[in-house]
Amino acid sequence: MATLSPSSPPSSPFITITGKLTTRRLINCAFRSNCGKRISRFRSGVIVTMSMEKKKKKKEVWIWTENKQVMTAAVERGWTTFIFSSIHRQLATDWSSIALINPIFIEDKSLFDNKAKLVATISEISSPQELEQLQPAYEHADNIIVDLLDWQVIPAENIVAAFHGTRKTVFAISKGLSEAQIFLEALEQGLGGVVLKTEDVETVLELKEYLDKRNKEGSLLDLTKATITRVQMTGMGDRVCVDLCSLMKPGEGLLVGSFARGLFLVHSECLESNYIASRPFRVNAGPVHAYVAVPGGKTCYLSELKAGKEVLVVDQSGIQRTAVVGRVKIETRPLIIVDAKVDSDSDKETFYSILLQNAETVGFVPPIKGGGNEATAIPVTSLKIGDQVLVRVQGGARHTGY
Repeated sequence: MATLSPSSPPSSPFITITGKLTTRRLINCAFRSNCGKRISRFRSGVIVTMSMEKKKKKKEVWIWTENKQVMTAAVERGWTTFIFSSIHRQLATDWSSIALINPIFIEDKSLFDNKAKLVATISEISSPQELEQLQPAYEHADNIIVDLLDWQVIPAENIVAAFHGTRKTVFAISKGLSEAQIFLEALEQGLGGVVLKTEDVETVLELKEYLDKRNKEGSLLDLTKATITRVQMTGMGDRVCVDLCSLMKPGEGLLVGSFARGLFLVHSECLESNYIASRPFRVNAGPVHAYVAVPGGKTCYLSELKAGKEVLVVDQSGIQRTAVVGRVKIETRPLIIVDAKVDSDSDKETFYSILLQNAETVGFVPPIKGGGNEATAIPVTSLKIGDQVLVRVQGGARHTGY
């Protein structure tokens, strides 16, 4: 069994992990943040102490390409910083005549702008020793570009740890979306940005879509109060339990409905119950035909969910986040149909509908009352006419999820 032992004075950013066969020096990020509690993790051989408070800053994207179509697609999506080798200055001049771009040029592992000001440095990392030698405090540029060559996950986590608390922006060279995600999500914080090195327009589009979804994390969705008008037992149906790779807390659930124009906030099974053990990763979401909200302002059928697909988790206040589906269970169960109405400004009532399994562990999320923050659920088995629940109203009907 591996043991931990100091390998240098307490001020050193390294520890030694001694195992039966090998000894490896890895970065120990024991940084104390100014923003609250710390939490220690052992992940991929790295002990990290990070703040409990998540601060998601907007990630930067620089483009490294010689393809005009890639440049155009990037500029149209708001990315205007482009990297050129010193022999491609004429290309930078040509592109600057047709688009407002910010060109920077590589010279001997340093990057300079048009006025010869140092913008960034490049460090190539191909071994643990080179990773150890990377000293953030001694870099002169405000931006550091790291080329991890054949490495990905562990160095990304180590670099996030090493630069935690500094004001420098660290980029990693990425050739595709999967690499970019690793760098931008390492240790739940990620690097400050990526240098996308590509000649493929589709890679630009994929990265933009990913960042748009990521930037919506923590943003608010408008939820509307709806009044229950009908609760009625119906026949048997194939209902879907959605098990996520994330834990949900009281007040959170999935947006589900028979029509995409009105989705009910269905509570997770995270609350304690006399009937069954708490399962904070599960939402008993409804029959196979129902719609469920997914990232990007879209919906899909519950029957289309599968492991690896993303869904939106929403709480009582409308705060949204993305979660990955780990498993889907479809079983035949007795169903209950629920109708609710929403009063509009035009004094016109709009009705919405949903079917759910008739079980004590299935429930709706009610509105927060009196400025409090009570995270409760109303089980469908005790639901009655006049009760209020939360609904996401989305306008007209959808076609193929849009």
